[in-house]
Amino acid sequence: MNSAAMVTRSEDLKIAPSLLAADFSRLAAEVQYIEDAGADLLHLDVMDGHFVPNLALSPGLIKSLRPLTQLPFDVHLMLTHPQEHIPAFVEAGADRITVHLEVNSTPILALIDQIKSYGVEVGLALCPPTKVETVSPFLSQVDLVLPMSVSPGFSGQSFQLPALEKMDWLKQKIKRDNLSVTIQADGGVNSDTVAAVVANGATILVAGSAIFKSDDYHAAIQELRPSSSPRE
Repeated sequence: MNSAAMVTRSEDLKIAPSLLAADFSRLAAEVQYIEDAGADLLHLDVMDGHFVPNLALSPGLIKSLRPLTQLPFDVHLMLTHPQEHIPAFVEAGADRITVHLEVNSTPILALIDQIKSYGVEVGLALCPPTKVETVSPFLSQVDLVLPMSVSPGFSGQSFQLPALEKMDWLKQKIKRDNLSVTIQADGGVNSDTVAAVVANGATILVAGSAIFKSDDYHAAIQELRPSSSPRE
């Protein structure tokens, strides 16, 4: 039995394919394929070419996908001025909006309150160089924390091992303070890294290349779900 199975039951995990790795010439079909393959969420990376050196996914594109699937939309904003765009992504159909702790264009608590005011879930993401302890003041205010295991902006990068220590710190902090916060893993999540990621507390797994570059989406998603641990 792998180590992840001893910590988290497979039914507790949520698999969120990252659309950034999909075939953009057939996005509608890709969304339908991953829903049929057993995905739990659809992860949507939004980039402004400033906060990160890439451009991706406008509100209009996301809105056009909303009628095609029942999957919740997990929207990750990699934007310098997210406060200016949050209303558009809510209107586009976001069920959760994650913003970066590194944003300095507006106070983090103001961003959190703005997202909450629309009745959607709130996530906070941390870039690899950011110390995990800096998220501590906000943990009681958010639904999810994402300590990124790659530098944000591009799909297909290798997993950075220090993210595991951040996940473990979060797991212990959440347990100690009796908080209702989910840990998300994003970046380099695949069959080689999933056991360590889950063992360190992540229960929402974002995977791009591991799913969309495979020949069988269903098999790729199932490979990210460890076997259920035995009942005590």
